[in-house]
Amino acid sequence: MNRIYLIGFMGVGKSTFGKKLAHKLGYRFIDLDIIFEKKYKIRIDDFFGKYDEELFRKLEHDTLKESFSAVKTVIATGGGSPCFFDAMEKINQKGVSVYLEMTPTAIAHRLTHAKKPRPLVKGKTGEELRELIKQKLEERKAFYKQAHFTVDAINVNAEEVVDLLRENSKSQKTNFK
Repeated sequence: MNRIYLIGFMGVGKSTFGKKLAHKLGYRFIDLDIIFEKKYKIRIDDFFGKYDEELFRKLEHDTLKESFSAVKTVIATGGGSPCFFDAMEKINQKGVSVYLEMTPTAIAHRLTHAKKPRPLVKGKTGEELRELIKQKLEERKAFYKQAHFTVDAINVNAEEVVDLLRENSKSQKTNFK
């Protein structure tokens, strides 16, 4: 189990949980959004203001591919990363994927109260944001549901996920390289 990919909508806690999971496993942690921002020297919300989503998704996918050589690493993906090109298939080939699932209402609450600015939230009322999240989740569900594991992001426990990952890798005799 060299790479564990955390997938899910923005705001579900991939980075926060990823750090805890990496610590429990004795792995490194990387956040692909932070890698993207450092590599291209621009915040993602500023990138969307200057360039189009198509360019972002291509560069984001290139950043994802760079993670395929990581060893003993927990990787937080961007919310849309698994949904473009053949990313979800590659994620599942190159590592173990864990979908952090959360309701649209809970995501909207988190995004509304987040410290980090999110382009999706700007100028939206609570109801507009919930509807947008609901729509986006519906579009992304087919990709997210391809994850090896789905966990409740509200009640996620790093120790339980570590046990789940270890037990599964033993029972299936899969090393997820």
